Amino acid sequence: MTANTERRVLLAKPRGYCAGVDRAVQTVEIALEKYGAPIYVRKQIVHNVHVVKTLEERGAIFVDETEEVPEGAIVVFSAHGVAPVVHEEAQNLGLRTIDATCPLVTKVHKEAVRFAAQGYDILLIGHEGHEEVIGTTGEAPDHIHLVDGPDDVVNVTVRDPEKVAWLSQTTLSVDETVATVEKLRERFPKLTDPPSDDICYATQNRQVAVKEMAARSDLVIVVGSTNSSNSVRLVEVAKEHGADDARLVDYAEHIDPAWLEGVTTVGVTSGASVPDELVQEVLAWLYERGFGEAEEIESVSEHMRFSLPKELRKDLRITPV
Repeated sequence: MTANTERRVLLAKPRGYCAGVDRAVQTVEIALEKYGAPIYVRKQIVHNVHVVKTLEERGAIFVDETEEVPEGAIVVFSAHGVAPVVHEEAQNLGLRTIDATCPLVTKVHKEAVRFAAQGYDILLIGHEGHEEVIGTTGEAPDHIHLVDGPDDVVNVTVRDPEKVAWLSQTTLSVDETVATVEKLRERFPKLTDPPSDDICYATQNRQVAVKEMAARSDLVIVVGSTNSSNSVRLVEVAKEHGADDARLVDYAEHIDPAWLEGVTTVGVTSGASVPDELVQEVLAWLYERGFGEAEEIESVSEHMRFSLPKELRKDLRITPV
């Protein structure tokens, strides 16, 4: 690192809310305004402690299973998507559903259905137990095999090595996914790619920004929750690309002052499910401890927007953008 003793902050851009998260959070907020509390949400609408707590205070009730929702109530499905069986459960229970699944996750679901219909074995790159992986697997359970990183490739068995396709969880590390696909292609030279890269644009953009920032940082602080896959990946990416240290925190108050010993440059970013107010609190915390105004490091411009779920648009008489 530079010998410059001035303490400075580098701020990644883009950071924070992606279009899918913004859409999902707005869905719950608008549903509360339109229909009144309570609004039930199956699983966390997005993986962020602060967002969930804030929505709970406004009247959202988060449940783990569809059967916990009272008959006839409104239930919102989270941004991570659900398996077809969950839609069936909701219908059987007489629930009104609003599907806030991120459109990019929906795209992966459709790809899984198409590959399965064509008789492919589908190698789904992702982390076991993640809600997105559970939802995607549910689209074609007899055809999908989970591959949890490059080291898991050796465990894969398929019916026909010449009819194999891969898909991925949208929030993974781009580098890890590339490495996993390379390993898979070594085993299955006829491996078929999805029609487009399944790693979501926001995940990629945030990782690119962190790579650029990490090489110039002693410490990178990632604002995000521990169950947020894309936030955890940002910590890993920062460490792999030059930062001496990287830490994940939900709030500024969780920063340990000891992390700053000998540190002159702090990089700051946030996961795709984090409201920017939490980042601003981290910047204020650092400013109070002698760090200068943040220098924004912009790697790419983002302009993506998604329409609200069709169930809300219908009731609000909104034309999709």
